[in-house]
Amino acid sequence: MRLTLEEFVGTIDGRLIVSCQAPTGHPLRDTPTIVRMAQAAARGGAVAIRCGGVGGVPDVAAVCEAVDVPVLGLTKDGTEGVYITPTVAAARAVIDAGAAVVASDGTRRPRPDGSDFADIVTAAHERGRLVLADVSTAEEGIAAAAAGADLIATTLSGYTADSPQQNGPDLALVAALRKALPDKPIIAEGRYHAPEAAAAALADGATAVVVGTAITDPAWLTARFAAATTARQ
Repeated sequence: MRLTLEEFVGTIDGRLIVSCQAPTGHPLRDTPTIVRMAQAAARGGAVAIRCGGVGGVPDVAAVCEAVDVPVLGLTKDGTEGVYITPTVAAARAVIDAGAAVVASDGTRRPRPDGSDFADIVTAAHERGRLVLADVSTAEEGIAAAAAGADLIATTLSGYTADSPQQNGPDLALVAALRKALPDKPIIAEGRYHAPEAAAAALADGATAVVVGTAITDPAWLTARFAAATTARQ
């Protein structure tokens, strides 16, 4: 699916994007399950789906076939350093799978293929796709925007040494990015575990909010209820 930035922002503005992923070893970790997860999210009102992760290109391709909403595609290679769509080859593979947007680590850390974030942007733009930069700080977001990112996401806040380690979402980063990049679409993502937090992100200037675990992981949801009931005993 090819969309202009204006078309994509018009679709997601003030709305919910759902991340449909499951890590290795999780009971939901297979592509058909991810597809059903994405279909259920779209039926519930998600205006776009973020997917790929350890399921990589097969997940992206299958979800693109199964839903009528735009897909933000990514791959994950490991859990340390730059692992979200870390190479130009990975970005091209996500595009070939049908993603409208390539989500990639937008920090300035070294990439495994020796490229930089601007190379990811060039590869995607050459094929008419948009690029979402996952960052952890306002400075990284500003640099990613200068490198050509179409959208900036707060995904990596709390997962790098330079960002605050906290249990909840980084609303301060949303506000800082909005102030620094007033004309750039800002996507709030990372530990949005309640509808109120999503609403707060929009109030602080986010264009849209990505929610994953709190919607798509029944193991995580069950654990919260189990902890609450155990606490009463």
